[in-house]
Amino acid sequence: MKPNEKSIEIIIKYKQYLKLEKSLSSNTIDAYLTDLDKLFAYLAIENINYLEVTLENLENFSAGLRDIGIHPRSQARILSGIRAFYHFLVLDNYIQQDPTELLESPQIGHHLPEVLTVEEIDRLIAAIDRSTNEGQRNCAILETLYSCGLRVSELCNLKLSNLYLEDNFIKVEGKGNKQRLVPISPRAIKELQNYFLSRNQMHIKPKYEDFVFISRFGKNISRIMVFHIIKELATQINLKKKISPHTFRHSFATHLLEGGANLRAIQIMLGHESIGTTEIYTHIDRTMLREEIIEHHPRNKNTRKKNTI
Repeated sequence: MKPNEKSIEIIIKYKQYLKLEKSLSSNTIDAYLTDLDKLFAYLAIENINYLEVTLENLENFSAGLRDIGIHPRSQARILSGIRAFYHFLVLDNYIQQDPTELLESPQIGHHLPEVLTVEEIDRLIAAIDRSTNEGQRNCAILETLYSCGLRVSELCNLKLSNLYLEDNFIKVEGKGNKQRLVPISPRAIKELQNYFLSRNQMHIKPKYEDFVFISRFGKNISRIMVFHIIKELATQINLKKKISPHTFRHSFATHLLEGGANLRAIQIMLGHESIGTTEIYTHIDRTMLREEIIEHHPRNKNTRKKNTI
């Protein structure tokens, strides 16, 4: 099926729908469109119009993904994107019935990412050369990732104007441009303040002055650079675990759970939507959320001990 004028128009509208109504990032939108191309390629071979697709057609397509060895997790992602497309077609009245309603996804085994111990996190940070401006920045990056449980994209886009360090909070813009307040530990605040001394001497390019973490090129630090920093440190200390920026986020949540923190509060801190995050956020007192983190996060143990002496 070659794209005609109508199908091109529909895809353009679908892309706008994903961006404006679903508030997806450019990378996610590109992934959705790439996965949709896979379906279109299959339909072209079978000479099937995508507006006339049946559940059986989609089940055959799904079986084909499995037969060519695509991992179940990737299969599920592709089918998720296809569901989103047909949901859009129904919403905009291009079709009357959604053929994906009964489409099943492959069974995916639970894969738990690596978790770092507090000692391993300390070893990674201790391996950083603090004598350089970049070294002090990297210390602040790792402490902020772990202290606040941020996504790497949230860290890279963190703004100075969203830091409320006197109140031990930062404001984070997460997926879908949704904002949340996250408590930050005293140790992370200290590392940030140390980093700001060197940051003040950096040449920062126009329009990037408000970003917290700046690269040597005067712009906000990139996701790839954060990955690289962590990989290099893991190699330095001969850490055998396969880690990434997300490892710090997962360790943040795991350590809080192990310490007895309220699960719902943790989900809010992480910006998850699985339990109606936005609605719950309006009903939980911010002071309680901060106390949950202060009470159970390993980085705050020393602070609690001092306060009880």
